[in-house]
Amino acid sequence: MSTVGEHAHQAATRALLDSYEALPAGAPVRLAKRTSNLFRSRAATKAPGLDVTGLDGVISIDPEARTADVQGMCTYETLVDATLAHGLIPLVVPQLRTITLGGAVTGLGIESTSFRNGLPHESVLEMDVLTGAGEIVTARPTGEHADLFDAFPNSYGSLGYATRLRIELEAVPPYVALRHVRFDDPVRLAEAVEAISTSRTWEGARVDGLDGVAFTPDELYLTLARWCTADEAAARPEPRPSTYVDEIFYRSLQQRETDLMTVLDYLWRWDTDWFWCSGAFGLHQPRVRRLWPRSKRRSDVYHRLVGLDTRFGIVARLDRWKKLPERERVVQDIEVPVGRIAEFLTWFDDAVGMRPVWLCPLRLREPDGPGSARTWSSYPLEPGTTYVNAGFWGTVQVGPGAADAPTNRAIEARVHELDGHKSLYSEAFYDAATFEQLYNGSHLAVVKKTYDPDDRLSTLYEKAVRQK
Repeated sequence: MSTVGEHAHQAATRALLDSYEALPAGAPVRLAKRTSNLFRSRAATKAPGLDVTGLDGVISIDPEARTADVQGMCTYETLVDATLAHGLIPLVVPQLRTITLGGAVTGLGIESTSFRNGLPHESVLEMDVLTGAGEIVTARPTGEHADLFDAFPNSYGSLGYATRLRIELEAVPPYVALRHVRFDDPVRLAEAVEAISTSRTWEGARVDGLDGVAFTPDELYLTLARWCTADEAAARPEPRPSTYVDEIFYRSLQQRETDLMTVLDYLWRWDTDWFWCSGAFGLHQPRVRRLWPRSKRRSDVYHRLVGLDTRFGIVARLDRWKKLPERERVVQDIEVPVGRIAEFLTWFDDAVGMRPVWLCPLRLREPDGPGSARTWSSYPLEPGTTYVNAGFWGTVQVGPGAADAPTNRAIEARVHELDGHKSLYSEAFYDAATFEQLYNGSHLAVVKKTYDPDDRLSTLYEKAVRQK
């Protein structure tokens, strides 16, 4: 995997600035992206998007310092291919291939290393940001633009767009050994999550990655991942590493207690089937799966198909023809303190009934040991507190009131009651006062005024709730 180099990066940055300067006064400022992992609609516009051509690569990697300079539109698929050549990976690799580094930082990615490494923005050392004023500034934890660095995570483009990010990397061996541990109630699972998150071990064995799945109220699993050398892999009982392209990863949690994968296959274990959402396209049926090209078993392919359905209302028309109740789309990731996750799951089973549910623990990163975590203004999490992200994606039949999103609103209210937050990649329905409280809107407005004095960029509330 070759890098793009500094000269090419500067040329791409110049093209981006030129496209910004060419926008008519007052026109919306948006990126002309070919892919997206957002699940909320946006108001239509005829204004051209910003030219991000050439901003989708890795600029350079420093194997000794374990850092990489990466362009904002670079996907994690491209980034991982480049870093793994040096035996390195980003500290957190979100589970879908086409999530971009800039998107994960401004929109909060998460994955199984988040219980020890936090969220992607916590391993950013510095970043260049195109602001609403049409300038590119370099933001670092301290110094002139520290306010922008602090507020940028969870800003979703309301403060600008990252063109270059310098991130930390960590060393990994070639393999990952997995252990799937079953629990019969969410309280016991929550106790195990807290124990693992604080000790980073389970029954005396090191844990490098931690996530899980709740299938039913009394069938829940944690998957404990441990980085594994080639010699350690050769000594394991598995005959060969699993790939989960022809098979389905989430089902393996119920079928085997241990597993072995290459690091690359482990990082993309959820992407092949978009967790379990590929079942909506028939891919859980062996006959359909055999006919579906292996190269098209990817989250971005499924996302485009969902986009076509949203555009043409295919499923809704079929439901009307079958005289079925209207569906409400429920696509959310929420997180609550670990001590409240059992409460949430019990409520969720009664009120929503959607399963499976993905579970991913996270804590603010403590790079220099206990007590060294820093907080982030636009996504307030408590230092030293373990949270559990719950992800659920699908539809529920609710009848004539589906357009009012009663299920989504009920989830938001319950999460708020449990001292939690929700990710903003999907629809949000909060009133302005609640939204400002949850996401520190007053502070974000101050920073936005500094870097976007003419309000060229939509506010976070306008983007996340009003879908501008």
